[in-house]
Amino acid sequence: MRSGIRAFGFGCLMVAAGLAGYVAWLLWGTGLETARAQDRLRTEVGPLFDQPTPPGEGERYLPGEAYAAIVIPSIDVDFIVVEGTDYTSLKKGPGHYPDSADPWDGTGRVGIAGHRTTYLHPFLNLDRVHPGDEIELVTKHGTFVYEVDRNFVLPEAGSGVVLEQTVRPSLVLTTCHPKYASSERLIVTATLVEEPPGSA
Repeated sequence: MRSGIRAFGFGCLMVAAGLAGYVAWLLWGTGLETARAQDRLRTEVGPLFDQPTPPGEGERYLPGEAYAAIVIPSIDVDFIVVEGTDYTSLKKGPGHYPDSADPWDGTGRVGIAGHRTTYLHPFLNLDRVHPGDEIELVTKHGTFVYEVDRNFVLPEAGSGVVLEQTVRPSLVLTTCHPKYASSERLIVTATLVEEPPGSA
């Protein structure tokens, strides 16, 4: 009887240790992978951001390729955005929705998604962004500045409505809500207020 209880207790401790290790990996271990990817991407595209060029016609990006840098001063965010919102791409950093607009299009809504609690949690504090805050998208075609107009929450089902295109150039950021869950989506929308000289 004692041996059985002892074995059961040991088994519970092993399970608890395993769960704790898994949670630690999710919260911190995944961040190491993203940090390495961010360093590599920033090294690759830094020179292109420093010397902007006009956009080419029909320009396309491959999944996981560096797309832009997103800077949100109010919450100390500075990440390289990659193309794509699939699982593999989002492990590298925030991802641009491929079917959404590009900042240099002159019209439409740019959509960017990001993790909130894993993979370096780029959008961890997105709930602290307020109307009037600025968001910069630094691209190889110049820097586009947006002003936040809304911060709100929607159920996960149907939240894709925020990706509907707009006539006026705009931006939408999406992430899971609440923290450590995914039943809802935290949404931030913003309007373009400054673009590089000569943009469309």
